[in-house]
Amino acid sequence: MEHFEESLLKLIIDTSTNLPPDVRRAVEQAQIREEIGSRAALALETIVENVLLAEEEQGPICQDTGMPTFEVHTPVGANQIVMERQIKAAVAEATRLGKLRTNSVDSLTGKNTGDNLGPGTPVIHFHQWENDEIDVRLILKGGGCENKNIQYSLPMELPGLGKAGRDLDGIRKCIMHAVYQAQGQGCSAGFIGVSIGGDRTSGYQHAKEQLFRHLDDHNPIKELAELESYIMEHANELGVGTMGFGGRISLLGCKIGVQNRLPASFFVSVAYNCWAFRRQGVRIDPRTGEILNWIYKQGTSDLKRKESAGFSDKVKVLRAPISEEEIRALHVGDVVLISGEMHTGRDAIHKYLMDHDAPVSLEGGVLYHCGPVMMKDDEGKWHVKAAGPTTSAREEPYQAEIIQKFGLRVVMGKGGMGAKTLAGLKASGALYLNAIGGAAQYYAKSVEAVDGVDYLEEFGIPEAMWHLQVDGFPAIVTMDSHGNSLHADVDDHSFKKLEEFADPVY
Repeated sequence: MEHFEESLLKLIIDTSTNLPPDVRRAVEQAQIREEIGSRAALALETIVENVLLAEEEQGPICQDTGMPTFEVHTPVGANQIVMERQIKAAVAEATRLGKLRTNSVDSLTGKNTGDNLGPGTPVIHFHQWENDEIDVRLILKGGGCENKNIQYSLPMELPGLGKAGRDLDGIRKCIMHAVYQAQGQGCSAGFIGVSIGGDRTSGYQHAKEQLFRHLDDHNPIKELAELESYIMEHANELGVGTMGFGGRISLLGCKIGVQNRLPASFFVSVAYNCWAFRRQGVRIDPRTGEILNWIYKQGTSDLKRKESAGFSDKVKVLRAPISEEEIRALHVGDVVLISGEMHTGRDAIHKYLMDHDAPVSLEGGVLYHCGPVMMKDDEGKWHVKAAGPTTSAREEPYQAEIIQKFGLRVVMGKGGMGAKTLAGLKASGALYLNAIGGAAQYYAKSVEAVDGVDYLEEFGIPEAMWHLQVDGFPAIVTMDSHGNSLHADVDDHSFKKLEEFADPVY
């Protein structure tokens, strides 16, 4: 198959940069239903702008291009050893081109391989079938939403919902709880694939396989079709909203499958996917390796940017170094534009800074929870190709101490942080800003220059500390220096709504 590797590269690039029509239609419907002028509506406008920018620029929709997971069906007799080698070569080339972020890290040393190859990456599942064509499907599921996957073992007690038994009603409660617990950390509004049955491992794999279904298909099992409809209607009553800002739309798609189980085990496994639902597939000629057709390109979408899209002109401008007085004047709900110097810092940086000095002064500065996609030009100069926020909750054990130790005024990411950080913001006079998760192209436009980088060799591109010059970088205050947290408020509200679904339905 002379063209197989080339076809796989096309598949990877399209999956990373071009949201499928059925997903676009789901986002479009969310825009129609959301309250005009709300924080959720603002987030959706930004999402739409980012989707269109990614398509136009052929850049990653989200900077976290996730774990490439391939489902490959081959005719009997196909050489899967050669095909796996070519798939890996295509992944490495897509990484070199900046269409995938360098995401494969040694779990013991923390060393980034730099090409997305290594033990366990990418994930490739081969299946034989009796068709003549090769079917290759790819999903790029980022770490933020992957961390919000959840598995339930029935019977059990669920917070707010009470007893969940080994029946359809218990399954219903698990799925409702799964949507609630993701909040904004999984970049809601999201999509879920659900598996009923199986074992611990097959349940999660089967749940992820449900995400390969078309959003407008119809479940052939009557009871599951009815349950999917129920979840789509009532999960949106929880009020989690886009980015966890509160709102009318918390879920964009729900697909449920079932498999047999052991008598002693009853698992309900939920694969949560963010709004940046990047999955695509191709049918390939087994003789030439050329693409015969695309699997998820049916239909059209009227997804369009609004002329007024983006953040309101009623904003506060913050330029580093920022004073405590400026921070104390801001409150939850305020929109800010950051200009000047900004530093990125994720898991490795936070752990490192607990016991070491920072490579530059962070006094009055901005620390951005971001692992960007970076490319170096022919002159050796770095450029930001994608720069959306990562989930901030992972830094909760470190953040308050780091704010105090280095005199930070702003930390920024997505999904919010907990009580320890909130207390630290109040004590130190600092803010937490929520950027729009997944809007990697939108935010890359705000970066004017890369001033430098530290710890690149030690931690790799996503975990290094990048020093950026930004202009008009927009975000929303969701945790202020007065002890207020939008994330805590939305969690409390959505939990109360969840309790309304405790009574049996089936």
